[in-house]
Amino acid sequence: MASPTVEGDKYRSHIYGEAEKNTKWRWGAPPNYDVVNKLFEEGRTKIWPPGSLEEKVQNLVKTWEMEMFHKTGFNDYKTVDPEKYRFSLNGRPLISLEEKRRLGGGYNSLLQTSLPEEYRCYNPDVETVDSAHQAFTTAFPRGFALEILQVYSGPPVIVYKFRHWGFMEGPFKGHAPTREMVELYGMAIFELDEQMRIVKVEFFYDRGELLGGLMKGESSANSIEQGPSSCPFLRNTG
Repeated sequence: MASPTVEGDKYRSHIYGEAEKNTKWRWGAPPNYDVVNKLFEEGRTKIWPPGSLEEKVQNLVKTWEMEMFHKTGFNDYKTVDPEKYRFSLNGRPLISLEEKRRLGGGYNSLLQTSLPEEYRCYNPDVETVDSAHQAFTTAFPRGFALEILQVYSGPPVIVYKFRHWGFMEGPFKGHAPTREMVELYGMAIFELDEQMRIVKVEFFYDRGELLGGLMKGESSANSIEQGPSSCPFLRNTG
């Protein structure tokens, strides 16, 4: 869990370099996080000292998010053990990478819900990885930044509090942009093996804090969910 000094991104490892020359990227090329990094630096509430546990955890989580959203081959993941990795949201049963993929990947696994379908403003059961990515990158054209607020324990079992935030500057599911900040706070537990690879992830947060902020804008059946013109692989998440 060393602090990375990597080509092209100050906060994420395993995007560039010889080890990534054969990596299969979901949108055809490595992601560019310049825009969301700017949002992060302008809006963060903590600046952790270089080499501190908090900085290392923050960079690990950002790198893990990048791999989960942008790499399609499990064997291309460097932050996790693909065979042992398990994920859980809000105490649900642990799922493997393959089971997570069947749920639709990134946003869908992170927004699982027990609500009846008629009450779901975002329904992970019907969204695909592409439709989910389009919905959120359109709503947050500058990205959805992540910071670590506190680390309660270090490896091998990392427990931390986090904050995600972005500005709703595009429509979401027929709701007009509010231009307001949308924030999500939560807790997470990352369990690492002896090689410092993640083998277990547990998240605890209220998805309504995110979706509620995205549903505040005026609803219109005629809303067009189109974001700024850009290549999809240049968009980002955290």
